[in-house]
Amino acid sequence: MANDHFSAELRPAGPLFGPAGNSEAFYEQGYRTILQAPGWLEGMGLTAYEYQCGHGVRVGEDAARAIKAKAAEHGVAVSLHAPYYISLASADPQKRENSVEYIFRSAQAVDWLGGNRVVVHPGGLGGRPRAEAAALAAQTLRKAQEALDAQGLSHIRLCPETMGKINQLGDLDEVLGFCRVDERFLPCIDFGHMNARTLGGVNTREAMAALLDRVADALGQERARSLHIHFSKIAYSKGGEKCHLTFADTSFGPDPAPLMALLAERGYTPVVICESAGTQAADALAMKRLYERAAEALLEENPFQPA
Repeated sequence: MANDHFSAELRPAGPLFGPAGNSEAFYEQGYRTILQAPGWLEGMGLTAYEYQCGHGVRVGEDAARAIKAKAAEHGVAVSLHAPYYISLASADPQKRENSVEYIFRSAQAVDWLGGNRVVVHPGGLGGRPRAEAAALAAQTLRKAQEALDAQGLSHIRLCPETMGKINQLGDLDEVLGFCRVDERFLPCIDFGHMNARTLGGVNTREAMAALLDRVADALGQERARSLHIHFSKIAYSKGGEKCHLTFADTSFGPDPAPLMALLAERGYTPVVICESAGTQAADALAMKRLYERAAEALLEENPFQPA
């Protein structure tokens, strides 16, 4: 099994928590640049940050390396979200080739940033039946990994993401299938997306436990322990995802508390990125506190268990 490449100083005993991009509070408190984000996050007690390239990989090497230095200084692990317009199963071969290039650029950028995880949206079905589209997407991901290997980026881990709209690629079985392409791939399990595409079916402890079990059964315990997680409450309709919400919303799930308890009980150490709409840092901290309370309760029940 390929080793995870986070440096030891950025891997605490538990999960890493942080936001996707900068929250509204970051700017409201007078901060302006991403260079200031790692210090701000450390001050909150957060340890992860997902750099957003959804609309294109536009960060240069010098700027990225400056962010890397700040992230290392403040103990923040950086991951990167690749462009939204990646289409792994496009009917147009050129668009699939472009998607390989976008993934390569994302991997290069996250390497400059000092991270090693790139989250990838699979895209649409390209007019094909789901099984055919998934097979073509897997081929495109294989080409992307070959491109990374050829350019000295074999340590970068691609993280295919579960998606929230039912008519998109990215249900759980498809993402697990993508991760079988290469043992270095890690699933990005977006619990908000999964709850949306199942119309509220992933909002209980039992459903979340079953989902984690399926990851472990398909990919093994090591990848299950270190998977990449996105979490937010998401509004949905009959087609799945509509929009991201905040933890203050009471109309839609999922509830983060059951998942945090499960992570503590299983000893999992994922990267947990919050994608709440504008409150992602505060909500990431709320998840960290839920996790810590669950871990403390376990320790009280069994004070002699290993740390």
